Amino acid sequence: MTSKITLLDGGMGQELISRSGATPTPLWATQVMLEHPELVREIHSDYFNAGAEVATTNTYALHRDRLEGTGLESDFSRLYRTAIEAALSARDRHGSGQIAGSIGPLGASYRADVQPPHDQAVALYSEVAATLAGDCDILLIETVASLAQTRATVQAALGHGKPVWIAFTVDDEDGALLRSGEPLADAIPLCTDATAMLANCSAPEAMPAALDVLATSGKPTGAYANAFTQITKDFLKDKPTVDALHRRRDMGPKTYATHAMTWVEHGATIIGGCCETGPAHIAELRNRFYES
Repeated sequence: MTSKITLLDGGMGQELISRSGATPTPLWATQVMLEHPELVREIHSDYFNAGAEVATTNTYALHRDRLEGTGLESDFSRLYRTAIEAALSARDRHGSGQIAGSIGPLGASYRADVQPPHDQAVALYSEVAATLAGDCDILLIETVASLAQTRATVQAALGHGKPVWIAFTVDDEDGALLRSGEPLADAIPLCTDATAMLANCSAPEAMPAALDVLATSGKPTGAYANAFTQITKDFLKDKPTVDALHRRRDMGPKTYATHAMTWVEHGATIIGGCCETGPAHIAELRNRFYES
């Protein structure tokens, strides 16, 4: 593999639901992890075997606000240990690799309107960052949809002694815009202490425009897209389940990798997959980069 590319893993939530046969719930990957913790380790291992150099912890939706009303409020720390240990175990078995501690958005994905007040958001994100930092090599802020989320997550993730990567979810039709409608360029000055700038959980076709904006930061850039047909209105309601979203039938591993090669042309050096991508997508990326 060319030394210029760091290969991330792919999606976790859909893989867990698919392999477990579980009915989707608002807790999504967290619920499946409770019932089948061994599947999390298995999926991490499959990604490492496919060529991934980074395992992303299954902590994206592990926030106190998301656990409210589920009966799992007191299991916050236990759930983090379960997720972290699964990633560490898979890396130990593989013999190499880095662990990225995933920090997803508070409230819900893609929605700027549910961000709590800044100080409250910083406190919640800071607890998560501190919980992850002890065992993870990277703190990976994911699916940032607005400037307010950018400010809060970056402030919270800094100061824990680990590199901070931030990944923005952008408009599927105009990758130069955050999902909030705010210019992605306006997020650049808020991320001066971040180590890498990425775009994630957006249409593959939106990534080139996003990468061109992120490149103005002068930092390493990357992309990991989803393979949803669209982000539906049903998914933007309170307490959504993933069955409100549908997989694209035209985004198999080869097509996805062709998009990724275009991202490289736009400067990306960190590449992986997001929702509805799996180990086969990462294996195809590995093959393409070996061949290039």
